[in-house]
Amino acid sequence: MTVNRPRAPGSRTLAALGLGALLAGALYGLGPGTATASSHREAPLVAADPAIDNTDVYAFVSPDRPGYVTFVANWQPFEEPNGGPNFYPFATDATYHIKVDNDGDAKPDAEFRWKFKNIDKRGNDTFLYNNGPVTSIDDENLLFRQTYTLESSFNGGDFTTRVEDAPVAPSRVGPASMPDYKTLRDQATTTLPGGWKLFAGQADDPFFLDLRVFDLLYGGDLSETGQDTVAGYNVNTIAIQVPFKDVALNADATRNPVIGVWSTTERNRVRITGGGQSGGKVQVSRLGQPLVNEVIVPAGLKDAFNASKPRQDAQTPALVKRVLEPEVPKLIEQIYGIPAPQTPRNDLSEIFLTGITTKAGGPIKADLNSQLNNKDVRASAFVPAEELRLNLSVPVADKPNRLGVLGGDLQGFPNGRRLTDDVVDIELQALVGAAQTGKIVDALAAGDRVNANDQQFSGQFPYLALPNGVAVNSAGKRGGAQPAPSSSAQKLSGGTAPAAAPAAARPMVPVAYATGASGLGILIVLGGLVVLLRWRRGRVTRADDDPTLRF
Repeated sequence: MTVNRPRAPGSRTLAALGLGALLAGALYGLGPGTATASSHREAPLVAADPAIDNTDVYAFVSPDRPGYVTFVANWQPFEEPNGGPNFYPFATDATYHIKVDNDGDAKPDAEFRWKFKNIDKRGNDTFLYNNGPVTSIDDENLLFRQTYTLESSFNGGDFTTRVEDAPVAPSRVGPASMPDYKTLRDQATTTLPGGWKLFAGQADDPFFLDLRVFDLLYGGDLSETGQDTVAGYNVNTIAIQVPFKDVALNADATRNPVIGVWSTTERNRVRITGGGQSGGKVQVSRLGQPLVNEVIVPAGLKDAFNASKPRQDAQTPALVKRVLEPEVPKLIEQIYGIPAPQTPRNDLSEIFLTGITTKAGGPIKADLNSQLNNKDVRASAFVPAEELRLNLSVPVADKPNRLGVLGGDLQGFPNGRRLTDDVVDIELQALVGAAQTGKIVDALAAGDRVNANDQQFSGQFPYLALPNGVAVNSAGKRGGAQPAPSSSAQKLSGGTAPAAAPAAARPMVPVAYATGASGLGILIVLGGLVVLLRWRRGRVTRADDDPTLRF
């Protein structure tokens, strides 16, 4: 593996205290109104190409490492643990990206790009993924493995290679083949000079929700709730942890603590059966806030949305209308008699498109997570766009609340997204007006009754639970390892144990390949596009002069 020399770590400052105090009052009344990113098979093309299907993006201040931010992006939903013999590799003809916009112009100012490579020793000798126990990441019994190259670009500059041939944690085959999977996870976690931490490989899907929202919104009488539909499934994860200064505007997170984040996948324009490709890379999947493409975007535009860039959001009238006049509140009114809030929903557009700020003229009188709050931003260049926005200066919560800002916890969604944030319940409340009134809508207070992941998160990078090792249809025998919760894990998980039902009591889930789980919040995201077209943008500059490190 080759690792490039990182920049010297810069000082970061928590500018949050004053802001936090301000928001504590102003935002509590803001209520939910988030949209978390969850996008499992949400569009026709990605549903047929799972290796490039972004499912979720998370961005949060690292609970155990002050001054560092962690990004987690997941792909390839509904990985059944017994899915051999080929299991679930990353696509080698695609590139995977995490992008950061720190000046609000809806363009990436920091971009991280992963490319994967196969090492396949099976040939015509065997069909096996491994021919004996795998006890280390380079065990000769592991016949198929992957490595990756990470490149980074800043301020539109050329990409620089940061690491080459770094190991990917393999798909978890089972206890006989991989008796100590945590060792494989640990050996696939890499620290680069300068402090960057990296991980790529399989993990438990951290998203939790009941997908029966699509059966007339939980059965028409809220009877179809309480089942974590993605429990037991795995995903392919890419995680990276970097200093604040590497993603903040002008490398100064004290003056400019707000960033916007999204992930994409790109493939070559032309793919030839049997090998070969041409035409250059084009974007085929995109994800910022959760559920946007699933619930807000109409079926006819879903593939186009995946191919579009954030700068185009406000220029797509059909999308803008879906945000300002969201569909879900109307459905809730028809089914449950809860009046839909008046439109246009400028509250939702502020939360999802511009970030929460008093500088945009929106209805929410608080400054939390818009790039317009960065002191060095050029407001005239600001462009409203669907991004997952995070204020790095908000301190890590001692007792995280799963409802995030709605629950009075300013570090939670929609201010970034932690693994434990219950984005479905948050978005549902936002859609029915909690962001306008500051009060939970009691009739929907229980949400989908899935309040936490079924597996315990770790307190250390990459924080995700180990991949499940037992078939989904063998309820009560889940094999996902559960690292002992540390103090950091408590902060990440809200200080509570997983709230999912005991495994033995969990029904055998015929995993309905639910297209887009909780879509409610999505509608909102695009809503404010129209209103926001007035802003302009600024620009950041940073040099990236790192060398590379090789394995």
